[in-house]
Amino acid sequence: MSRTHTEIDQGMCGTPVELKEGSAKVELAVVERMKVDARGLVHGGYVFGLADYAAMLAVNDPNVVLGEATTRFVAPVRVGDVLTATATVTEEKGKKRMVKVTDRKSVV
Repeated sequence: MSRTHTEIDQGMCGTPVELKEGSAKVELAVVERMKVDARGLVHGGYVFGLADYAAMLAVNDPNVVLGEATTRFVAPVRVGDVLTATATVTEEKGKKRMVKVTDRKSVV
């Protein structure tokens, strides 16, 4: 059960499909309202939001806050794509958690 981000708009940030201690998987169906141009390309903020949400769920603490992130976009995302973010806590230091998130894309 999620203890964080309980009122998030899952249509914009993704729907949890798996939640375990220290890990989470979230899926996001990319829809028309996310496009930024006539080719159906989607702003990277939606992709980052998905990754951020997955990381927050992997930590699963009501007081979780993103402190730092490094992002690399390797392919365009378009309307109709389905993205899956898999997040895993890789390191714990006191209250801090390092989380690795990988986004994958499939076309419906």
